[in-house]
Amino acid sequence: MEIARHGSGMRGLARALVSQVHPVFMLPPLAASAFGAVLAREFTALIGLLHITTIFFALYTAHVKDGYVDFHLRGEDDDHPITAAGCRLALVASSTLFFAGLLGLWWLVGVGAALLTLPAWLIAYLHAPQLDTNPVTATTGYPLGIAVSLLGGYYVQAGDLSLVVVAFAAVFVFLLSGIKVIDDAKDYEYDRSIAKRTVAVVLGRERARITAYALMAAGLCVVLAFATLSIFPPSAALAVFAFAAVALVSRRADSELATMLLIRGSYVFLALLVVAVWYRPFE
Repeated sequence: MEIARHGSGMRGLARALVSQVHPVFMLPPLAASAFGAVLAREFTALIGLLHITTIFFALYTAHVKDGYVDFHLRGEDDDHPITAAGCRLALVASSTLFFAGLLGLWWLVGVGAALLTLPAWLIAYLHAPQLDTNPVTATTGYPLGIAVSLLGGYYVQAGDLSLVVVAFAAVFVFLLSGIKVIDDAKDYEYDRSIAKRTVAVVLGRERARITAYALMAAGLCVVLAFATLSIFPPSAALAVFAFAAVALVSRRADSELATMLLIRGSYVFLALLVVAVWYRPFE
């Protein structure tokens, strides 16, 4: 069975399979799992690593399935490094490894850990062609995946959920949904030509951008409100101001540059939240 469309031998095979590892999009969900462990305060490294690895295979499944659908089924992409048969084999392999990790979490932590982690694979596998054809699910799929990763990362350590981790998960859904709206606007002309219903196509570019920044502002306001109520550490406000500064700069940029700035701003936002939760510098 041919797996790589370009190149041959083990090198071509490895290059094709590694091509589906996209660090820019994979790092935030993996970091969210680690952040969940930080929120739990006391954690077991082995269980945390198992959860992160399980989430990785859900993400790999999403990227393989997305490429398979967009190139081999829809004909939207110009190229793809893996053959159709290779995509199907890679989907079976990554899904098998995900469910092996899921069973490990069930055994080590309990059924709750497995149930909280399972939606990561469901969102990944169903993203294309089911979820990405609706403006709401196309926008919220990735943010919900990060929220699931955060909740699961906390649960596998604490054995329960708390108001704080649920609130943080909601913040990330709002914030990252806003970024996703702007990211989708990069392909406005093409998506419109194939009747793909992203938020930008449905609302138009200007209203989509207003919606995007409103979503991000809502997420930041939740952080400030919870910091005021002492549900979040007061120093969490620093993360808000840092991301808000990046968002203000990105408002004048085109969709591609704005997306790049906002994604990197979200890394800074997460890093400052980790510092706020772990070190609590103002307390």
